[in-house]
Amino acid sequence: MAERAVAGIDHVASTWLARMEEDAVQRTARVPVLRRFMAFGLFALFVVPTIMSLFASPAIALPAGAAIVLASFLIVTAFYLGLRRPVSVTTDIANQSVKPEAFAAYMPGTVIFFDEQGTVQHVAGRDIDSFPKSIKDCAGQIFAERIHVTDRIAFAQALDFLRQGADQSCVELRFEQPALGRAADQFLHTRMDMTAIREANGDLFRVVGQLRDISEKEALRGEVARKVAEAESANDAKSRFLAAVSHELRTPLNAVLGFSDILAGEYFGKFENDRQREYVALIRQSGAHLLSVVNTMLDMSKLEAGRYELLMEPFNISESISTCEAMLGLQAKEKGVTLTSRVQRDLGEVVADQRAIQQVLINLAGNALKFTDAGGVVSMDAARDGNLLKISVSDTGIGIAADKIDLLGQPFMQVQNEYTRRYEGTGLGLSLVKGLVGLHGGRFAIASRPGEGTIVTVTLPIDGSGAIGCAQNDETERMVEFPPRLRKIASVEVMKEGHVNGTAKAKIA
Repeated sequence: MAERAVAGIDHVASTWLARMEEDAVQRTARVPVLRRFMAFGLFALFVVPTIMSLFASPAIALPAGAAIVLASFLIVTAFYLGLRRPVSVTTDIANQSVKPEAFAAYMPGTVIFFDEQGTVQHVAGRDIDSFPKSIKDCAGQIFAERIHVTDRIAFAQALDFLRQGADQSCVELRFEQPALGRAADQFLHTRMDMTAIREANGDLFRVVGQLRDISEKEALRGEVARKVAEAESANDAKSRFLAAVSHELRTPLNAVLGFSDILAGEYFGKFENDRQREYVALIRQSGAHLLSVVNTMLDMSKLEAGRYELLMEPFNISESISTCEAMLGLQAKEKGVTLTSRVQRDLGEVVADQRAIQQVLINLAGNALKFTDAGGVVSMDAARDGNLLKISVSDTGIGIAADKIDLLGQPFMQVQNEYTRRYEGTGLGLSLVKGLVGLHGGRFAIASRPGEGTIVTVTLPIDGSGAIGCAQNDETERMVEFPPRLRKIASVEVMKEGHVNGTAKAKIA
């Protein structure tokens, strides 16, 4: 009978506390206290009125005593419940007032409690059955001994990180799995989030580690790495193929150009009619165009393979612009386009690869001429902006749509599609310009409006400091260490953040 009464009182108290939004842990701790309050109140409900009836009339003493007892019970209970002290899991665990099984069994993965030395104290968790036996039965053992040998140092470092005052750390660990067949992985890949539990003085009391299975994520990571390696291998194969094909095409093309020049000069006899001369001129023109395409493909393959050699030297940029203007002057005249240039007078010399800069100018000016109709103007400008050389090539051609500008500079990318395009080309010109400018540590920008024209701006350090290897001065290179020692070779990334997109490598000749 007494047990049933106690159970009823506990049920009423627990229901009352639940309606007050009490925490489950707080509710469990408060129910026994409320049970004592109720037992004491029932006892006082009989004793206090009886004592008061000795000094006053029972008609007055009985209701007054019961009222006093009930009021006192409500006041004490309200005061006790008003002390809504939040339960600190850390403090309760440290004081051993809450058992780990009370919450660890409901946590995802596997929860492992171990001391500051790494000895396992308790193992629990919602998914503990999915982990190997070496993890489930490691209580009382040194946890590091169950980890794969190559991951033990990482675990020791994470644990030491907590000893030094950190509140949490994370480490990826591998565990040996029993052989379940050829398809099963040899190791279980996991991630452990470690949390430090400290005493009042700050000393490390216990470490709680939540172990999660990340085998699927690791498999996806390996698949991504494999796909990236395959893509890089395919890209390298493509670059080698382009280099080989370009090299093989240049030899017969040189013969075609040479013999077409001999035929055009009529060194071994005169042509019988003008049609023969026209055909020889077309052969010469087509061969020159094809050789230009082959050279561009060869340069692109060198850029992608990181074998493009820069020869840094001081030269006059105005001479390069004049050379480019002379090379393209006939083409501009035949098309009816005005080709002009403007160079700042006190510009002086710049330090760069003259051949590469010449290629940049020819490609930009050639593109401008190609997309500018008769009566238009193409201008090449060069000026100094602080320590930067600023080269601009502008035209009054067809322009570029805003949604197409970001696509330019990618290999084989053209504004017009293969069905509507009216202009020849492979789409490698701007990509080559972008790569060459990037090798010099410069920037490449395009501004354009459809029907109004395009401005392509190239900026690069005027002293050549943006190219690879130029940061070292001559005195540093002449210094010799004694005794000699091996030097660490570090990889240098050419494309700086905020500069030309993509990566390229080069060496200074």
